[in-house]
Amino acid sequence: MMATKPGSTPLLAQPAVQRVVYPLLFGIFVIALWQGLVVAYELPPYLVPSPWLMLKTLYMDWLTLILALWVTVKITLLAFITAAVVGVLVSFLFVQSKPIETTLFPYAVLLQVTPIVAVAPLIIIWVKNPTASMVICATLVALFPIISNTTLGLRSIEPDLQSYFKLNRATRLQTLFQLRIPSALPYFFGGLRISSGLALIGAVVAEFVAGTGGSGAGLAYQILQAGFQLNIPRMFAALLLISLTGVALFAAMAWLSRWVLGDWHASETSHD
Repeated sequence: MMATKPGSTPLLAQPAVQRVVYPLLFGIFVIALWQGLVVAYELPPYLVPSPWLMLKTLYMDWLTLILALWVTVKITLLAFITAAVVGVLVSFLFVQSKPIETTLFPYAVLLQVTPIVAVAPLIIIWVKNPTASMVICATLVALFPIISNTTLGLRSIEPDLQSYFKLNRATRLQTLFQLRIPSALPYFFGGLRISSGLALIGAVVAEFVAGTGGSGAGLAYQILQAGFQLNIPRMFAALLLISLTGVALFAAMAWLSRWVLGDWHASETSHD
């Protein structure tokens, strides 16, 4: 048995290790259970492929799937960056003028609750460039969390600090950059975590609606094509890539949040 120094925390008791080990162990258990059920009940691949067959298909069709993944990731990143920039600018506008926020915020909510599958065909018809139309669709899906969270953060400032800035006759820009933005950063990064996944969902939905094929086809087209051909292992392999991409995006936003806020904000410095 490995000895530990007095007062030191065992390796498996460290929160950073637990965040990796626990989900990994659970994932291994689920995959093993999945493989065992498929083998035990002799399920055909066109119903439920085994994890081994899915990974084998991923290896065999790697070049096609990875090129399709790049198309989907490109649309996702473009939509995510656009949503972040537009969302922050709209939030700055809202916080500077309460009448403007009262007038326009319901329309931001309207964008959120309108199903993108109902709007996407119109956008694809209006915008002739397929990539641009899909980026717009994905941006609309990812926009609201950034607007909502950032606006809430810009307004969630300490009353005493706000009074201090007023006492020192701080201008609107000074209050915005020195008080409101630092207070809003945790909310903003929370919105980024949500928006990153929604941008991926919006990109996949837009690809489904657009139905573009050829060299510009993303993973959604590969899923559609695999479904038509009853190539279910390939469909599962494409779904696996989409899921891993979503996890990677969320992890990247979590890391960015810790990197920016880790030295000073309680949301990242607390280990309870």
